Amino acid sequence: MAKPLAVALGDPAGIGPEIVAGAWERRAAEDLPCFFAVGSPEAVAAVWRGPLRIVSDPDEAEAAWDEALPVIRVEGPADPIPGRPTIDGARNAFAALELAVGLARTGAASALVTGPVSKAQLYGVGFTHPGQTEFVAERCGVAADMVAMMLAGPTLRTVPVTTHVALKDVPDLLTTELIVAKGRTAIRGLRRLFGIARPRLAVAGLNPHAGEEGALGREEIDVVIPAVERLREEEAEVSGPHAADAMFHPRARGGYDAALCLYHDQALVPFKTVHFDEGVNITLGLPIVRTSPDHGTAFAIAGRGQAQPGAMIAALKLAASCAGRLGQA
Repeated sequence: MAKPLAVALGDPAGIGPEIVAGAWERRAAEDLPCFFAVGSPEAVAAVWRGPLRIVSDPDEAEAAWDEALPVIRVEGPADPIPGRPTIDGARNAFAALELAVGLARTGAASALVTGPVSKAQLYGVGFTHPGQTEFVAERCGVAADMVAMMLAGPTLRTVPVTTHVALKDVPDLLTTELIVAKGRTAIRGLRRLFGIARPRLAVAGLNPHAGEEGALGREEIDVVIPAVERLREEEAEVSGPHAADAMFHPRARGGYDAALCLYHDQALVPFKTVHFDEGVNITLGLPIVRTSPDHGTAFAIAGRGQAQPGAMIAALKLAASCAGRLGQA
């Protein structure tokens, strides 16, 4: 029998606690896999009046599942206030993430789902990574350039080659080798986690009209096309570079399994336009499955009953699906 999923609650002042609780409430209607939360039970109790059960290890979660949301306690603020982040709350989120990663790495949990954190708050307590993706990769012993962030939804998957960097720095950061590395990780992730035997990968251009044969920039000619040619050596159908403004309408999306985009907004703007309420962030290239709802802490609406658990539910379902495929490999 599959182990339960570990769900790090994220910042206790954000919407993580209430969307995890909301997902548990809909466990039967959504046919959700068994999961347990890792973090501050007080943060959940501050935004939810449902039943909680403190458990000491993942094996106890299944026994509690039908009656209460299982939570492995990580000490945090005694009286957390939704929407008001604190240093103690950031320490709690950091410790919860570390514990949840460890449980997934040891096999005590079948997969890891991470709630939203505030990087600005985490940086104040010694967090040195650009985001949770890089932190999880390091804890799993994988170099950051060997993993890739995929945004996955029902009709679109995008993978950004560069992520949280200034737009002005993107052209200098893009290399053929980097595009090839992220593309290979995307292809292998589609095969390994999504069960697509021969993935179709569409590679975006950097410039308008994919450079217009050099008239609008040479990055496509000098950097992107050589990467596409090398990626065609994989057992995959690789096309591009494509003009990004024509890649994401419904007919175009039917022609590929994932779009390899060259910078953050090129991947996330179309994705969030299409799948804002059900988008999942999944890290490719790890020895474990890690997913996350594709939204932030939303401090402004935390505790007001406005946060919707749809993306968390999607993250839980995708984590269980991918973990099942890994178990069959």
